[in-house]
Amino acid sequence: MGGNLTTGELTSLFSYVMNILMSLMMLSMAFVMITMSLASGRRISEVINEQSDLVSPKNALMNVESGKIDFNNVTFSYKHGTGEPVLKDIDLHIASGETIGIIGGTGSAKSSLVNLISRLYDVDEGSVWVGDQDVRNYDLVTLRDEVSVVLQNNVLFSGTILENLRWGNENATLEECQEACHLACADEFINEFPDGYHTIIEQGGTNVSGGQKQRLCIARALLKKPKILILDDSTSAVDTATDASIQKSFEERIPDTTKIIISQRISSVQNADRIIVLNDGQVNGFDTHEGLLKSNEIYQTIYETQTKGKEEA
Repeated sequence: MGGNLTTGELTSLFSYVMNILMSLMMLSMAFVMITMSLASGRRISEVINEQSDLVSPKNALMNVESGKIDFNNVTFSYKHGTGEPVLKDIDLHIASGETIGIIGGTGSAKSSLVNLISRLYDVDEGSVWVGDQDVRNYDLVTLRDEVSVVLQNNVLFSGTILENLRWGNENATLEECQEACHLACADEFINEFPDGYHTIIEQGGTNVSGGQKQRLCIARALLKKPKILILDDSTSAVDTATDASIQKSFEERIPDTTKIIISQRISSVQNADRIIVLNDGQVNGFDTHEGLLKSNEIYQTIYETQTKGKEEA
């Protein structure tokens, strides 16, 4: 305005002003990010400091004697008495070493039933006993170490097959891992890999198929040598022949382990010692495959539907 600045001096002035403005904008963004970080930090702290409602009792039992399971008139709701019961008046008695199938429609509370065995939740009424003791008398870590659960969608971590297997038992030897994989019929495809048990698994197991992933997860659970093994629809991606081979291996090699198989397929449970038919949170039938075919309408319907579908195919 005074005519005293040269073109170069004016350009320099504008450059300095822009640099100052940019710094001020970055400073204001930093204040916004600090505010957001403090709010996120408080939320994370709440989660970390949250106390579980389920705790081990004083003088907790540190040993599970057997895989015997008893549901004594159990009623359970997720809102503990204030909500609609998910399980109603469940009275079941399973001997140690039995193979039990569980079948029922979506939402019939199959997973909720087995979650009570490892005391992921406490019942509203009645009691759940494992090894002739109420699950509430056990140390939680001890109880859950003796109950291995294999879900339909398990997670594999980045690392070798051997490292993934040892998540079940970090001290397992190579021979023990091989034995577990043989029981789960996982050795069939592991031996085909050039590096065998040292084959790298990508994060989430993206470089193996769904059925291979499920078999590796079953082998990982077996390495814990549990008293109770729960397969929650964990062979859904496995063909029926392999599924039958896995069950035969269990029957021959781990006869003392109580095995609970949740499935939507009749073929996965029909060879079990007994089968539980769940409907709307209640036991609709509890018998052998042959017995249920004669007496249980729901089981008959599922069987006929699946058999008819195979015949048409």
